[in-house]
Amino acid sequence: MRSSLSDASETETESIERQRALRGERAAELTQRLRRFVDPRGDERALDVGTGVGAVALALAPFVAEVVAVDVSTERLEVARRDAPPNVTLLEADATALPFERGAFDLACCSRTLHHVRRQELVVAELARVTRFGGRLLVVDQLAPTDPLAAIELDRFEHARDPSHSRLLPDGDLRALFEANGLVLVREERVFEARELDAYLDVAGCAGDARSRARGLAPGTRFTVEVGWYLLRR
Repeated sequence: MRSSLSDASETETESIERQRALRGERAAELTQRLRRFVDPRGDERALDVGTGVGAVALALAPFVAEVVAVDVSTERLEVARRDAPPNVTLLEADATALPFERGAFDLACCSRTLHHVRRQELVVAELARVTRFGGRLLVVDQLAPTDPLAAIELDRFEHARDPSHSRLLPDGDLRALFEANGLVLVREERVFEARELDAYLDVAGCAGDARSRARGLAPGTRFTVEVGWYLLRR
């Protein structure tokens, strides 16, 4: 049992380091896209919910006054702290119950986090609550196919790859959540990302029997997913 737990810990550590390496590989592209899509003024107090190893927080930091980044994973936060500039603060917090006052931020971001949470509506409500009136929100996530059966199959694969995966939402469901929280869509963009199966499994630390199961459920050895970018105003 001790050896099994040790192996699991090593796999998780390797996965987090791969995520850090991937953050570095994609940093320039993400920084450029954030700067263009969000167009920050430079004086914002920003929040990054579900920061992971800090990809969005670190990319946004040069263009705002302050970034507060939160995640439930202590290990990922520690990795993010290694590279964080002075204007980034990293805290452990639950996306469904943020420890901040109403209207505490000018800009709230949530990138590739919603599909890891069972109660996505609570995350969107919390993002809206902590954003000041007139402030903006950035929501980025992989989109579910419009075909319900295809969406179920994709969720099965994603959950086999990463047990923290809950459910992908289609564009229509996301828009309904935005509208329910009084959020006005400023702009949107769709990005199609090509994925290579083995590398995608590696990033999640998917190994052993879980890897075999995920490979059996995968849409292919190479496939493309659709990611939605939404900029909203409170």
